[in-house]
Amino acid sequence: MECSYLSRERAAFLLPILQQLMVDGVAASQFSEIQEPEVIIVAPTRELINQIYMEARKFAHGTCVRPVVVYGGISTGHTIREILKGCNVLCGTPGRLMDIIGRGKIGLSKLRYLVLDEADRMLDMGFEPAMRKLVGSPGMPAKEHRQTLMFSATYPEDIQKLAADFLKKDYLFLAVGVVGGACSDVEQVVVQVTKFSKRDQLLEVLKTTGSERTMVFVETKRQADFIATFLCQEKVNTTSIHGDREQREREQALGDFRSGRCPVLVATSVAARGLDIKDVQHIVNFDLPNNIDEYVHRIGRTGRCGNTGRAVCFFDPEADSNLARSLVKVLSGAQQEVPKWLEEAAFSAHGTTGFNPGGRTFASTDSRKGGSFQRDGASHLAATLSSGADDDEWE
Repeated sequence: MECSYLSRERAAFLLPILQQLMVDGVAASQFSEIQEPEVIIVAPTRELINQIYMEARKFAHGTCVRPVVVYGGISTGHTIREILKGCNVLCGTPGRLMDIIGRGKIGLSKLRYLVLDEADRMLDMGFEPAMRKLVGSPGMPAKEHRQTLMFSATYPEDIQKLAADFLKKDYLFLAVGVVGGACSDVEQVVVQVTKFSKRDQLLEVLKTTGSERTMVFVETKRQADFIATFLCQEKVNTTSIHGDREQREREQALGDFRSGRCPVLVATSVAARGLDIKDVQHIVNFDLPNNIDEYVHRIGRTGRCGNTGRAVCFFDPEADSNLARSLVKVLSGAQQEVPKWLEEAAFSAHGTTGFNPGGRTFASTDSRKGGSFQRDGASHLAATLSSGADDDEWE
């Protein structure tokens, strides 16, 4: 079976779960007004949960296991009809999942596996209440009586502290590679810019990429539309994706990008995590995110599955100095060239006493083994992970 990078990532939980369901002789689901799935998988964005569903359907083909997907932007009536036909594996985004459960169409008493993909995002201050509501729903087996699995490329210590509330006391922590680190297969280039030189610099970069697939990340929905329109006016075939676009528009944008009809995709954080798009050769961080974890996820859209890629980062000293230290550490950890001016910016940034470019950037180990959790970690989390006033609509 041909296996995409997404398949390999999500196979880590899909294949063992499906195999165990088959070994235990799971019954084929049938039409019922209330469905009781054995598995619930939750992810933060529509695009990602739909891809997970497609992989689950592929892996379950020829078995009695029936996956179903629920997310916003599609008819609730259609979603409910699909669920009532039978559901062993329910894939969903938080909002629509809780809506369907609240309508009494899903029972939780038979749940055996709860999977949170992109777990750091699922447990930040935006989605944490929904996740606590989910595990506190009537009929949900206690954490000691279900298996809870969490997956992410970045796992800050504050998030690990929150995650412990959802996991068994003796949970296992498995790190593959460097958690929170950038892949060395991605060439990272940092370009010093000013706010008003970014557009010209972007055009210069795109002149070198030609028809190769390029993702351009910006911070706000308005900026995504503005830059996409600007590039189209410059005769660069471009589309955009963000949380304010209708679901059909988002799917059309991804389709145009995948097919090569529009080789440039301008995106907000809605496209930063988990999306598997074949042959993305270039990433441009037009706007840097407000935390380094998001940067790692963004550049991870290229250099996938053993391929190489290139990520260009526009660094505005006036706006991005707070990321200088973390950026230097990410570059150093991936054996990338660190510009001298960036090192100087990192050393001069506020609060850099004892700055060590080679030091540990992320929680890449189990925090129970010498981690530095504080009981007030949640308040720190709110400050560091908040996406600002124009936070993207993840669902």
